[in-house]
Amino acid sequence: MQIPRRKSDLFKKRDDGPVHLTEEGLKRLREQLERLKKSLPDLIGEASHAAAYGDRSENDEYKESKSRLRSAHRQILSIQDQIKRAVVIKMGSGVSGKVRLGSTVVLEIDGERKIFQIVGSQETNPAKGRISHQSPLGAALLNHKKGDTVKIHPPTGGANSFQEYRILEIK
Repeated sequence: MQIPRRKSDLFKKRDDGPVHLTEEGLKRLREQLERLKKSLPDLIGEASHAAAYGDRSENDEYKESKSRLRSAHRQILSIQDQIKRAVVIKMGSGVSGKVRLGSTVVLEIDGERKIFQIVGSQETNPAKGRISHQSPLGAALLNHKKGDTVKIHPPTGGANSFQEYRILEIK
């Protein structure tokens, strides 16, 4: 006998690897989890209240409240999974002289100085200078030293075009 599976489970991308987070990022996740858990009684109450209106097959308010409740449960499970797999990044871990996860890197790009922090993919924010260690630039910088120049192909460039990044400082 075959075990029944939900169709949605077949399409989920499983990622059992580590989730690299800063201490601040882990704290934010835990706070978000607590907020979601505190909202559950209200969501359950809304669903119960809406269910009291009778026929659930035509009760849009009930369907909407159940949808919000399911969404909250999904988010809780996802966050719990991320927390369970979390590996805390020690910021400023450029003591080895090489770019590592958690390093702050000062780069020269076309004569301009730019500062980037190398973080896990959950905490990226390029506008604030936080890039993932899995991004093209982040991956190219890893294990390089001060004074090294890395070259990457920009997404809009041709096969022969590349962008140079010179490492000025690693913190």
